Amino acid sequence: MRAIEVARRLAALEQREDACQAYMLAIRETGDEVPEEEMEAAVYILQAGGNYKISYTSFCNLYNRKYFQQDILLIMTKAFYEPNVKLLKSRYEKNCRLLKKYPYLFRKDFLPFEELPIRFYPYDEKGYIPYDTSTARFGKYVDFKNPVISRNFFHNLENPVLADDVYSQYELEYLNDNVRESAYVAEENHIYLHYTDWSVFCAYLQCINLRPILMDQKFVFLIEDEIEQYPIDFKERFGMDYSQYKVRPIGVREVTRLIWHTQLSTHNGGDFFNEIFDVHPNLLCLPSIMMNNIEEIVSNLRDVFSKLENLGHALRVFEPWNNPHLVEELYRMKDRTDKDLLVAFFLSEGITSRHLDLHSRIAPAVFLQPHFSNIEYSLRANEAGEAVLSAVNYDQIHNSPIFSNFKYIKTFTPMRRFTTSHGATVKFMYAMAQQSVERDEKILAVVSDAISERILNRSFMIDPDDRLYRDSVLVRFEDGKLNPRATFTALASFLDIPYAESMTYCSEGGKKNPDLGGDYAVGFDPSTVYRTYDDYVNNSERYFIEYFLRDAYEYYGYDFHYYDGASVDEEKLVELIKGFSTVDHYMRETWWSIYAAAEVSNNGERIESELEKAVQMKLLENHMAAVNLNRFNNAKILLGGLHFVNNQGQPLHMMPKLELDPALLEQPLYH
Repeated sequence: MRAIEVARRLAALEQREDACQAYMLAIRETGDEVPEEEMEAAVYILQAGGNYKISYTSFCNLYNRKYFQQDILLIMTKAFYEPNVKLLKSRYEKNCRLLKKYPYLFRKDFLPFEELPIRFYPYDEKGYIPYDTSTARFGKYVDFKNPVISRNFFHNLENPVLADDVYSQYELEYLNDNVRESAYVAEENHIYLHYTDWSVFCAYLQCINLRPILMDQKFVFLIEDEIEQYPIDFKERFGMDYSQYKVRPIGVREVTRLIWHTQLSTHNGGDFFNEIFDVHPNLLCLPSIMMNNIEEIVSNLRDVFSKLENLGHALRVFEPWNNPHLVEELYRMKDRTDKDLLVAFFLSEGITSRHLDLHSRIAPAVFLQPHFSNIEYSLRANEAGEAVLSAVNYDQIHNSPIFSNFKYIKTFTPMRRFTTSHGATVKFMYAMAQQSVERDEKILAVVSDAISERILNRSFMIDPDDRLYRDSVLVRFEDGKLNPRATFTALASFLDIPYAESMTYCSEGGKKNPDLGGDYAVGFDPSTVYRTYDDYVNNSERYFIEYFLRDAYEYYGYDFHYYDGASVDEEKLVELIKGFSTVDHYMRETWWSIYAAAEVSNNGERIESELEKAVQMKLLENHMAAVNLNRFNNAKILLGGLHFVNNQGQPLHMMPKLELDPALLEQPLYH
């Protein structure tokens, strides 16, 4: 029996909840093939109090396919538009009143509300579906506060910022907050917004709130042919000579945006990206810094400021900063946040701030890579049998007020071929373990189960609703090495900063990196792209990694070098895990240092050395057996499919990949 027939029977029996579920299945079942059944289902779900979004979406799709247009427009208008039209009209009229008084909008013939060419039908608490009255079509969902910067506003700072048709509330506030006032930079620095259609501009005034962005009078609105006026000579036209001012130092509260360089895994090429952005003239950046150190710096600053007696005391304590303006601003803040303290620290650091373009039209962004010694994810199956991933490291970042206090966040994640990154990680772990033995440290370093850590580490998968990842992109390490111009032009565009000359070389603290030889590959030397680390990873381990990360290989454009495309079952898992001889060798050697140092006693008396050694060896074997069991159990869960959810059961998705301009490629794309 078809779903539509089940739904009709349930509806006849007045079992509304079950009928709604059946009608939802019917919509999915019929697709676009039976519009009459889709219309029937959509109407019932709406009338029965089901999920209105299902009905809403079906109505829009049917209308745009030219079915039941008169009926649908009536339903949509009565159910969704009319209950909200007063709010839309009120917002439109308020914006019109503000703009009529605004000196830098030169056209004032606002359309009557009833003649606006676009009607906005509320879809949810955040967004709307626009209806174009001239084409009689419903458009795509739009959330005016969606926290995404969709274009490279700041690609060229030689002239005042100019942008076409900006209707995002978030982007308008972003421009207002990040473009410095003309008086601050001692030159004309207004933001020029060009709107190509006056009637469309008027229509969008129903949905955005102009009050917060008009107060500083930074914006100049140019309508249609008025673009010819760009840029305006403010001295000649308005009598404003900004050259009479002195350039003002960057204020703590002027810095509102964060560029979060995430650490996807260890030995993933993160330092290479830090070296590219090192002395960018519009960034406040330091080499990667441990997250715990960041929190400690902020905590210490908060503690010191809480004990200052007066401004004079503050200036004496922070005399090494050599920035009295910064100290005074921070001291006088009544609602000082952790973000403010972090920004002040970055502005105070000689290495961080001395390369800044103090004459720049925009405030700098904080470029931050909070570093962890390792990224470890845990895996469990929830009640629905879905694979749930969580990581203490990222919980620490999500819970940090340092991050939450930034109004604007751009996130990018470097990725390196997993098997290569894994081999480099094992090599590093082993070197650290050897050093800890040589130094006779109290807590010895070991090689951990790097393979399990690798296949569970899905930092490249994100919750699209997570604010820290709403505006994010993944960039491949290999692209940066082999096609640096194309990669970093695209990455600068995504991050909304200029592609600067400083991005054409690698440096640390402004000094170009010397060629150190060995494993270190200076600058754009591609040797690390092709290094295989054969002494630290074998083919069974590589096969295992590629198989359980095969979705990422496909999505991000990596070819398989070891996985042959065959199906994998539990028997194959056992075979592969038995073949982990390389990583197990390093694990046994480094863990033995710990077990061999442990004293074994019986009833409080230390047992004989030979027996003690046998017990110690047994402890090591038990540890390795537990590791192998954990490997098998995790892999068995993953055999059910590479579908992952967060702790709330929401599905995780691949982070978008940075796309490169083919015209800028110097070499073929790496595969």
